[in-house]
Amino acid sequence: MNYNKEILENSEIKYVVEADSSAWQNAIKEAYNKSKHKFNIEGFRKGKAPMSVITRMYGVGVFFDDALDIILQDLYVELLSKEADLKPVARPNVDIVAISDTDLKVAFIVTVAPEFTLGEYKGLKLDKINADVTDEMVAEEIAKAQEKAGAWENVTDRACQKFDTVVIDYSGSVNGVKFDGGTAEKQNLELGSGMFIPGFEEQVEGMSIGDEKDINVKFPEEYGAEDLAGKDAVFAVKLHEIKKKILPELNDDFAKDVSEFDTVEEYKADIKAKLIKTAEEKANRDMENALLDKIADNTQINIPDVMIEEQIEEMISEFEYRLSYQGLKAEDYYKYTNSSRDELRLRYNEPAQKQVKMRLIIAAIVKAENIKAEEAEIEAKIADFAKGANKSVEEFKKTMHPEQASYIENEIVMNKLIDFLMANNKFA
Repeated sequence: MNYNKEILENSEIKYVVEADSSAWQNAIKEAYNKSKHKFNIEGFRKGKAPMSVITRMYGVGVFFDDALDIILQDLYVELLSKEADLKPVARPNVDIVAISDTDLKVAFIVTVAPEFTLGEYKGLKLDKINADVTDEMVAEEIAKAQEKAGAWENVTDRACQKFDTVVIDYSGSVNGVKFDGGTAEKQNLELGSGMFIPGFEEQVEGMSIGDEKDINVKFPEEYGAEDLAGKDAVFAVKLHEIKKKILPELNDDFAKDVSEFDTVEEYKADIKAKLIKTAEEKANRDMENALLDKIADNTQINIPDVMIEEQIEEMISEFEYRLSYQGLKAEDYYKYTNSSRDELRLRYNEPAQKQVKMRLIIAAIVKAENIKAEEAEIEAKIADFAKGANKSVEEFKKTMHPEQASYIENEIVMNKLIDFLMANNKFA
């Protein structure tokens, strides 16, 4: 294989590769053996016609497409082995320069990571983010615990009101015609939750047990079902039950029930300590992110479109996987939300650019500062994972995938990078 190299714009390199004549002819013969069963030539059983007969009737070019499928991957792999420093960031584009029954010349257009100059990433000054925890925040956490520990009590001596939970039957119709999904029996509804169409819950308020009422509402213009969006509807509602939540009193008994502590004061102190820890962790993450954003602002990179497109595709695939994990098909999600995959691509464009840029900057700083994962650090991290899996280190290593080993190394490098950046920049 012979080739020549040409540096193009926008981080692209063009390799014009000339295949060995024997390799190309062998690929054509392999293509013939692969596809000869498709030809029905008079005088020969189907699939038994010699290659010379088929090429005489149809021309040797009839095998070129299959032969290219056979040889192109081999040519590219051989090129990568000869160009040891070549680090493609995407699949190459391929152009056929010249082709005949004896010769093949192709051009691989390879995109590589862009070259750029790192901006300032040390000695920067940023605003410190404080981890503030107030008494009101502690009270909110206690209120959540009281809400969780509360018990429902049936109400029979008054009409329902906001924050009650009611049990209702309802049947909805538009222009007198019932619609799919508009009917239910013994449905629980917390008034004030906003779970139903705007205006519905407010009109249920004031109903008493046994009451029946027609409720008039209008579906939002942006409602997921197009046949109902913006339409006026009537719901026939019957109320069966009214329930209110009784919250436990905040005292030492409550503290004992919901925690390991004997007094309210100890319980409050523990909540505050946990909130402070959480707030400090968040503040540190926010400062790390602010620092990375500042470094990114200081660095200009001309990112190849193909890198952004691949990042967008990865983000969409991850999003659609999460949907499937929740039991929802992507096409159904787009239908229900009146959106499309193309709209999602547009929405992900800017975040994808940011992620690709940050990835390139991080790699450049790691290289510039010679940040590495030492063998002892990797072994310690593997030992942690093994302990978490209740296995010995040797057992865990036997089950490790290459991706896990790469993840462990990358995590160590990333943690060391963040520590380095936080130590070499100032927050005040």
